[in-house]
Amino acid sequence: MTPFAIYALLGVSLLVATLLPGLTHRIALSPPMVLVAMGMLIGLLPLPDSVSLDPEANRSAITHVTEFTVLVSLMGVGLALDRRLRLRSLASLRTWSPVWRLLAVAMPLTVLGVALLGWWVAGLAPAVALLLGAVLAPTDPVLASDVQVGKPVTEEGERDPDEDDDIRFALTAEAGLNDGLAFPFVHLSLLLLAGGFGAAELAEWAGFYVVFKIVVGVAVGLLVGWGLGRLAFHSRTAALRLAEQGEPLLALAALLMAYGLAELAQGYGFLAVFACAMALRNAERGHGYQADMHALVERLERLMTLAVLLALGIAMTNGLFKAMDWRGVVVALALLLVVRPLAAWVALAIRARKHDVAGGLHSDERRVVAFFGVRGVGSLFYLGYAATHHELPNEDWLWATVSLTIVMSVFLHGVTATPVMARLDERRDRAA
Repeated sequence: MTPFAIYALLGVSLLVATLLPGLTHRIALSPPMVLVAMGMLIGLLPLPDSVSLDPEANRSAITHVTEFTVLVSLMGVGLALDRRLRLRSLASLRTWSPVWRLLAVAMPLTVLGVALLGWWVAGLAPAVALLLGAVLAPTDPVLASDVQVGKPVTEEGERDPDEDDDIRFALTAEAGLNDGLAFPFVHLSLLLLAGGFGAAELAEWAGFYVVFKIVVGVAVGLLVGWGLGRLAFHSRTAALRLAEQGEPLLALAALLMAYGLAELAQGYGFLAVFACAMALRNAERGHGYQADMHALVERLERLMTLAVLLALGIAMTNGLFKAMDWRGVVVALALLLVVRPLAAWVALAIRARKHDVAGGLHSDERRVVAFFGVRGVGSLFYLGYAATHHELPNEDWLWATVSLTIVMSVFLHGVTATPVMARLDERRDRAA
């Protein structure tokens, strides 16, 4: 295959990615499904010898590309959320009840469940099994667009009421926050792999990797978002009020500043970006500039997702699954069909809030939220991050298993999202 043929295929893929959202939004076919399938077909063609799709030979590239993809998605998710979060208001915190439950209960249970599968079924060392659990535990903001909220509500337009519900909100906010909260478990697995882990190291992990880095990441993000919001919307100097100029690149500036400063301060940059986006959204909620920034981020996210999914599809038909065996299939199926749904259902069902108040879910809605734990680009990033920081036993098997889980999630959740959400929306309309 010549370089010109590659350009042509990429152009066709970009055109398809541009057309897919409008063509597939009412049928049981998601854009990620089509993009992965296209990548698999492209992978069947003869590729240039210089093109290497071995993840072990491209750890750094995979890590950086997926890192930026997740960052862009986190900014978009934060800008899209319309439900306020006032940390000093108990009533406001209660409206986020499903999110806190998914983060505090479902995510650790998922890490534990996958780690047990990795140790018991796959025969992995405990530290590697924990890493597998940490990598696969977070839901993904990149590939979960079919079950997330849409664009932000501004004075220029209103969101479809069907999109402003607790199901979409819970899944969106969960995906925005748990990408950063998976990091403590990744670091714990790396500390265990390094050896010599005792009580002192456990205390250091809890104090530094759990408490300190989370607090710093959120604080830096809120500070950057608040400052840029004041600048863009309320600056005394007209030339600095970017909202009046309609320049949406502020969203990317905010993303890069929040991430870079949080990491320099040794905080979690993913949490910083999401917190920054929410703070920027709160600076002036009814302004059309919010929709402009979200539109820019959404386009960039679509482009990055195209690249990642095409590369994943091509790799699938070019040897990525050579190390795959029945153990990886069992882990992937068990996570998607048993571990995540059960962990999330337990988190949402215990002392559940009444479904007729904000933050409360009906029993059917709890089952839907529990089922749609989409796995995606974030898992590739975490595995790449771990692989670039420590030599991993069974690394080829880990890449194959994580990739298989993502592809299964893309097709399973892609096929079911449209009919399930449509049925719930119809039921809500009838009740109203």
